[in-house]
Amino acid sequence: MKFKMVHENYNVKDLDASLAFYREALGLTEVRRINAEDGSFIIVYIGNEESDFLLELTWLRDMDRPYDLGDCEFHLAFQVDDFDAAYAKHKEMGCICFENPSMGIYFIKDPDGYWLEILPARK
Repeated sequence: MKFKMVHENYNVKDLDASLAFYREALGLTEVRRINAEDGSFIIVYIGNEESDFLLELTWLRDMDRPYDLGDCEFHLAFQVDDFDAAYAKHKEMGCICFENPSMGIYFIKDPDGYWLEILPARK
């Protein structure tokens, strides 16, 4: 048996803000969308041409508070071909939340508080 990872889900409070963030910060765009007939949820899959892995953003109409992300010890990692340019972009956006220079990585935080690891391409 072989298993292939295809997507990860993040629940979001403001779908438009999240889509704008992921587009600007990571170049991820909408691949497909599911709208509940009763309007209770919207699911948007976002990705790019670098991988077939998708991030699923789920908006729930009846969610009336920010999501509790616990200790935020989970994250999704992105490898970037131009680490310095990515760092400058994220610094300008004000979304860098943690840096580990000794490991050569940093983390950015999305509008809902999810951490995303940025690491350089390995040679």
